[in-house]
Amino acid sequence: MTDSIHTFLQIHPHDNVLVALQDIAKGTVVPFNGDNITLLTDVAAKHKFTITELALDQEIYMYGVLVGKTNQPIAKGTAITVDNIHHAASDFKLGERKLNWHKPQVDKFAQRTFLGYHREDGSVGTANYWLVIPLVFCENRNIMVLKDALVEKLGFRKAKNYENEVDSLINLYQTGNSVESILNADLQMESAEKRSKKLFENIDGIKFLTHDMGCGGTRSDTDALCGLLAGYITHPNVAGATVLSLGCQHAQASILETEIKKRDPNFNKPLIMLEQQKIGKESTLMQEALKQTFAGLIDANKLERKPAPISKLCIGLECGGSDGFSGISANPALGYVSDVLVSLGGSVILAEFPELCGVEQEMSDRCVDVDTAQKFMHLMRTYNARAEADGSGFYANPSPGNIKDGLITDAIKSAGAAKKAGNSPVAAVLDYPEKVTKPGLNLLCTPGSDVESTTAEVGSGANIVLFTTGLGTPTGNPITPVIKLSTNTRIFERMPDIIDINCGTIVEGTETIEQVGERILNYVIDVASGVAQPKSVQLGQDDFIPWKRGVSL
Repeated sequence: MTDSIHTFLQIHPHDNVLVALQDIAKGTVVPFNGDNITLLTDVAAKHKFTITELALDQEIYMYGVLVGKTNQPIAKGTAITVDNIHHAASDFKLGERKLNWHKPQVDKFAQRTFLGYHREDGSVGTANYWLVIPLVFCENRNIMVLKDALVEKLGFRKAKNYENEVDSLINLYQTGNSVESILNADLQMESAEKRSKKLFENIDGIKFLTHDMGCGGTRSDTDALCGLLAGYITHPNVAGATVLSLGCQHAQASILETEIKKRDPNFNKPLIMLEQQKIGKESTLMQEALKQTFAGLIDANKLERKPAPISKLCIGLECGGSDGFSGISANPALGYVSDVLVSLGGSVILAEFPELCGVEQEMSDRCVDVDTAQKFMHLMRTYNARAEADGSGFYANPSPGNIKDGLITDAIKSAGAAKKAGNSPVAAVLDYPEKVTKPGLNLLCTPGSDVESTTAEVGSGANIVLFTTGLGTPTGNPITPVIKLSTNTRIFERMPDIIDINCGTIVEGTETIEQVGERILNYVIDVASGVAQPKSVQLGQDDFIPWKRGVSL
């Protein structure tokens, strides 16, 4: 017999598989509900095994929902794999509104505030950045020229550049060392990065975005790009922007200006629009961009942090490099944070629609009205149909890393991913790149791809992103702090340079979901106030990939 405490878990009473919380060897006897299950295979931590015999084409349930069907008869006590089961999910239809939910106790946070940057439209930023962005990929080179000119001189360099290590390699080579000795050398490491003092103390940085869009693609992708860029320019974490246009591209300045007005009809932030074909010489363009950007920075530096209620937080909920523990540790902890914030009048964004496959009925029933539910179902069906037309439906979403660590069907991955949304009603459903305008839980149509989804959540207004990972991923964002949360202690200890908070204590039984959720929210308030800086910000992990609406999962 094995000690069942922290060895396995049945997530939902209707599930016919158990999750191994640690490696369990073949032959181990697992006591469960008065039965003794002898394992017929080794079961790795995070993977699942059967509690009854299953016939061919029999349904597999986890989280209380259909997540797969058997490819063959499976004996009791056998690990499920990509070989013996395949993806399956329940169909969905318009149902009754299920809006009653258990609100968490919020007394600890009801009077809490954070120190943020108050904008004239009523939003509050958790940071204060200046943006330099291209309307078309033709201007990417000029964006990088401006970056080389400004970042170091103004004291905004963050990421370690490993110049000392390269100097050590050069020295080893020039002094005649062999390739073997070079490969075995301990390179000189900087104990602390030497940075020049920031010239503008109230500005967190200048962020230079590049992309491969703006011309040559579909007009709908061009419009979506302008909407996304407008979301960044009007974002509460942004003080102003410099925009470079070539002039002849599809993504015209007029489209961007229209999208800005959609999001902020009274927009009055500093906005510098420069068109290269109209100005002429590159040197003239660069000098004008430098002068006007510098003047904008002087103005942006006048703003200071002031107290704001945490209802002014808009939190993006994201996961990447997920594993078999995501749905039982970090994601439910985010669900608790989500419910607390919604109860206090804040906003949260759940995106990654391919990772809602199998839980559509639940999310649809939670929509506040029929129109919102129908919009959600339409987006899900349309997106999946387009993917299937290209030979890859939602079933193809799990990555090799997901599968290796226990997420062997899309429905298993989705059922765990949806736990980030907690239990509150769905206040609104947004199609990319729409902006959040309602407090509460917002569903945003994006791909499951980490960077594309995070990019979209920020474009829709997220001023903090909470990002869970079981395998480790460095994803960040140029203007919004991205806080990383590990699903297990092992990855937290292995990758402490990119992960901020360990949720593996839930699996180990040393903390509850609520305790971890409170720890997360306390850290969120510190980050929102500029008191703490997550690892993605320290590393300068400025990932930015707009979604091309052709298929991306």
